[in-house]
Amino acid sequence: MRMAGDVMKKIEAIIRSEKLGDIKNALALAGFIGLTTYEVKGRGRQKGVLLQYRTQEYRVDMLAKTKIELVVNDMDVEKVIEIICESGKTGNIGDGKIFIIPIEEIIRVRTGERGTDAI
Repeated sequence: MRMAGDVMKKIEAIIRSEKLGDIKNALALAGFIGLTTYEVKGRGRQKGVLLQYRTQEYRVDMLAKTKIELVVNDMDVEKVIEIICESGKTGNIGDGKIFIIPIEEIIRVRTGERGTDAI
């Protein structure tokens, strides 16, 4: 049963694919093991990149990125944000975005555990 203090958040981060290993390792070192990743394509403010092939220039506006999702206790949100930012930052445009979403309930399918026990 969910307790009144069980506040959970889903963290979704769109990152550079080459930074996934660094972020995953840093999260694991801090005790955040469970996560889901997706290969995604998208664009942000940079509106893609201008590439040149032989003498032709062309714009690739949907860039390959990686999406990370994990659910944490509310008190751990800032720590996870810090880890993702420190491990994923290159300082260049296109480093990504982090989204924080409230979670109403979590149920572990195997055991029926609920709330933070199911994380």
